[in-house]
Amino acid sequence: MSSDQLTKSTQGISRTLVLLLAGVAGFMVSNIYYGQPLLERISADMDISVASIGWIVASSQAGYLLGLVLLVPLGDMVDRRKLITVQVAASAVGAFAVTLASSQTALLLAFALLGLASSVVQTIVAYTAASSTPDQRGGSIGTVTAGVVSGLILARTIAGGMTELWGWRSVYVFAAAAGAVLAVAAFRALPPDSCARGEVRYWRAVTSVVVLTRRNPVFRTRALITMLLFASFGVLWSGMSLLLSGPAWNLPPGIVGLFGLAGLVGILAASKAGAAADRGWGQRVTGFSLVALLGSWLTLSLANWSLLWFIAGIIVLDAAVQAVHVSSQTMIVAGAEESASSIIGSYMVFYSVGSALGAAAVAPVFDVWGWTGASVLGAGFALLALAVWGTDRLRRHSKHAGGVG
Repeated sequence: MSSDQLTKSTQGISRTLVLLLAGVAGFMVSNIYYGQPLLERISADMDISVASIGWIVASSQAGYLLGLVLLVPLGDMVDRRKLITVQVAASAVGAFAVTLASSQTALLLAFALLGLASSVVQTIVAYTAASSTPDQRGGSIGTVTAGVVSGLILARTIAGGMTELWGWRSVYVFAAAAGAVLAVAAFRALPPDSCARGEVRYWRAVTSVVVLTRRNPVFRTRALITMLLFASFGVLWSGMSLLLSGPAWNLPPGIVGLFGLAGLVGILAASKAGAAADRGWGQRVTGFSLVALLGSWLTLSLANWSLLWFIAGIIVLDAAVQAVHVSSQTMIVAGAEESASSIIGSYMVFYSVGSALGAAAVAPVFDVWGWTGASVLGAGFALLALAVWGTDRLRRHSKHAGGVG
């Protein structure tokens, strides 16, 4: 199928092309999460101490964060089609390097390269936002985000199954092959990026996270909400294994991984939230979703006594997080499509900081106060996010009332 068949610039971006981008984004984000259930196997195979094995995941996350800052902003200066193709191809190189690594240092560097290249996920989101018409932007971003959610959740299940059959390196052989195929598919299917670009200097694009936070109130509010949102999200997904593998339930890792499938409901939430944002309902979706996020922790706190309540809480929390996430991306890009890469990359820095904050905070809290303490922590982040949204709404209402008066 030719590029002309897939999309027409006068009509925005076609549904077929959006689905392709969602698939590529899903595979690319999986690269960051394949390793999480494999750490024990990698540790035993490469004789890496348990204390040091955590750096494997950290190196890929560090590479991803570096890519957000250094690579994603390039989309405001070069053809995003070429940038996406190069980054996807680089992910294949990184994955192949993982399969060949024979020392801890080589493995860390390979994972860092894989994470760096996999930041293409946000280049894809920026391409989608810039190529969409205003009335389809939210829905298109929602579809791509659904692909990201699918990759994030299914990565652990796929990695675990392949490792049981063929060993942990087979996962990265698969990732390398997928990257090579998808790089060719993206180059052939994506039309040249015709989004208008001004004279953007690289250093200005890289430092845009500081400039946007200082000068753009919509970005600042949405970025802060996102940081707190994903801190709450990180508390659940990093603390879940501590709860389910601990004395309360004593479940094996394979079963623990299956609980992540409950988060697939977030796919539907992402799509619906994007469509709602296209109708101008982004603020209402955000408020309702943050209230649902806070309420989900009441259900999740019952996990010491009921796994059914825990699963219900996962479903509500993940749906709420994805709805706010898509609404925020749609709102911050509106009217600034030519700078979509810098904006999305900057926004995702707050996402990464929030996720790391939640993951880092939950372990010591759980160690002292158990799952009840972790639930209070997650709810606290959710309450702060709701407070930021409410304060912003009151400020805007007061400003509007003052202007009318």
